[in-house]
Amino acid sequence: MRLDKFLQVSRLIKRRSLAQTACHNGRVLLNGKSAKPAASVKIGDQITLLSPNWEVEVRVTALSEKEAVELFELIRKERRPEE
Repeated sequence: MRLDKFLQVSRLIKRRSLAQTACHNGRVLLNGKSAKPAASVKIGDQITLLSPNWEVEVRVTALSEKEAVELFELIRKERRPEE
């Protein structure tokens, strides 16, 4: 499954277009590396989302086109220090 699609279906990011923008701006890491929206996501991958205020890290536990399934487990969510 594409990274941008996974972020949208899992509701980590509200819309796919926002997920694409986040990827292009380097705010999404896949297994510790900056990732493009079309990057392939597999079960067991780690995704890190970087926002100005938060850093969220999750592990992919399932792939599904439906939102009803829990698709990730939260590894870490922490507030980023203000600069």
